[in-house]
Amino acid sequence: QVQLVESGGGLVQPGGSLRLSCAASGIAFRFNAVGWYRQAPGKGRELVATINSGSAGSTNYTDSVKGRFTGSKDNAKNTVYLQMNSLKPEDTAVYYCNVKGSDYLSRWGDYWGQGTQVTVSS
Repeated sequence: QVQLVESGGGLVQPGGSLRLSCAASGIAFRFNAVGWYRQAPGKGRELVATINSGSAGSTNYTDSVKGRFTGSKDNAKNTVYLQMNSLKPEDTAVYYCNVKGSDYLSRWGDYWGQGTQVTVSS
């Protein structure tokens, strides 16, 4: 059974930083790309960053977070991270990690974590 658990959200002032984590069980981040999404109140879910499969895991970002957010992964811990710097009020949202891939039994699925709230406010 695949489980994704996000952590690291919270309340931060504009200009501050947070680091989100997404720990997985039942599926290997080494072999699957991971997406960080966010959903602000009243809006649809938006793809913020992608950390690609492989040992290094290249990254892609939506324009609004380029230069401020950095995705990374630790394959040994089966955990991905999203370092968020220079946070703005418009970054306020619930952040989710997502994997579309095969678990350890080669069953393909679309897996989501429970989400973690990020609030940027003074």
